[in-house]
Amino acid sequence: MTMHVALVVPDRELWSGEAGTVIAKTTEGDIGVLTGHAPVFGILAEGSLVEIITDSERVRAAVSGGFLSVANDKVSILAAHAQLGDEIDTESARQELEASLADAGVGPEEPADAKYARALLRASGGQA
Repeated sequence: MTMHVALVVPDRELWSGEAGTVIAKTTEGDIGVLTGHAPVFGILAEGSLVEIITDSERVRAAVSGGFLSVANDKVSILAAHAQLGDEIDTESARQELEASLADAGVGPEEPADAKYARALLRASGGQA
């Protein structure tokens, strides 16, 4: 059995289809969603990775904030900004991270744009 998953940003649908598993990081911690999961609503962590696992592929996407909703074997991932791993330019993401960290200086919390750049690198397979 599968569930319908949609990953959406304000201007378009990035990915939509049937999947067996969704893994995401919320502000409350990591969540794994399988078919038949109880209804849940979560706030996505800034600069996190979402993984959608189908029978034939593993889709990885970097997200910068947003929400995850699960109900009746439907998962909606609504992100402020997101990019699929296979569409990410790893070198640009690396430069974005370096620039963000240089601009931030020293502080207790990493800036949101640096977190998103790290998520871009993880989604693309370029580490971080």
